[in-house]
Amino acid sequence: MKRELRITGDGSHTFFVGDMEEPYHSAHGAIQESEHVFMLHGFRQVGKSFIRVLEIGFGTGLNMLLTFRESVEKGVGVFYHAVEKYPLTPEEYSQLNYEKLLVDVPPGTLQKIHEAPWGENVNLSDGFLFFKEHTDIRNMHPSGKFDLVYHDAFAPDKQPEMWTPQLFSRLYGMMKPGSIWVSYTSKGSVRRDLISCGFEVMKVTGPPGKKEMLYAIRR
Repeated sequence: MKRELRITGDGSHTFFVGDMEEPYHSAHGAIQESEHVFMLHGFRQVGKSFIRVLEIGFGTGLNMLLTFRESVEKGVGVFYHAVEKYPLTPEEYSQLNYEKLLVDVPPGTLQKIHEAPWGENVNLSDGFLFFKEHTDIRNMHPSGKFDLVYHDAFAPDKQPEMWTPQLFSRLYGMMKPGSIWVSYTSKGSVRRDLISCGFEVMKVTGPPGKKEMLYAIRR
């Protein structure tokens, strides 16, 4: 997978995948998109002192980095399971500028996240444990039930296999009753497929550059 480093609208980096003609994050701003989609409408909505998070599409590690920052700020314990089929190389992730813009994140945190071994539990802090799985989501081995799912795969028209009713049904089974699924997409077919699998689905205000996005609750 060929990736080109780019600057987004808020000054933060993303990668652009030429073969798919698709960026990892919004051109309007990588950090502000992730904060709006996954922190504002995800992490901050759970309301628990300990949250089990599943991320579909680990990518640049930005969502985990922001979740770590949130967990420290809110005093919330986290177990974070991230799944990625095409990890960044050291040369790629070492270029990312997120820590320069997120001044309250300890230097070296993103590097530690990326350099951590795959398939092992790793402590990022006393209250933040994570597990990275290098596999296709369809072959993942869930580690218990989750309170929150970040669905951050490439867009449905670019990576349709990551947005199927079969996958949503499997995710439903991995989630606790009342848990949250959130994504940047507002695509009608995704909404209908989530509903068909038993989710209660709403449209909420999207991040900059996007009118709406999907927010779902596992019944």
